[in-house]
Amino acid sequence: QVRFAESGGGWVQPGGSLRLSCSGAMSSFRVMAWYRQTPGSQRERVASMVTGGRDDYIDSVKGRFTISRDFTKNTMYLQMNGLKPEDTAAYYCNRFPYSAKSWGQGTQVTVSS
Repeated sequence: QVRFAESGGGWVQPGGSLRLSCSGAMSSFRVMAWYRQTPGSQRERVASMVTGGRDDYIDSVKGRFTISRDFTKNTMYLQMNGLKPEDTAAYYCNRFPYSAKSWGQGTQVTVSS
């Protein structure tokens, strides 16, 4: 069972940028996604990418976040620009639909001044 690993989180001021990375054996999954979760809330899908197809984003991040994959490195990225305090969360990557056994530890993103 593949387990993914996230990295690249940190603290950033509002308006700043971060690029998250996801590594793991993802080449066989046609759809990969980024998710995020805040304490007390359910994990939500933020962005997804269909191999050979289109990307999809939740409305609140459209125009600010960009999902991409590097198939040669078995890595997925989430470029986050124009970060807002409401983007503060733990970010995770997984296939879509997700596999419960594939969650990694996530990477924390904190946006504050």
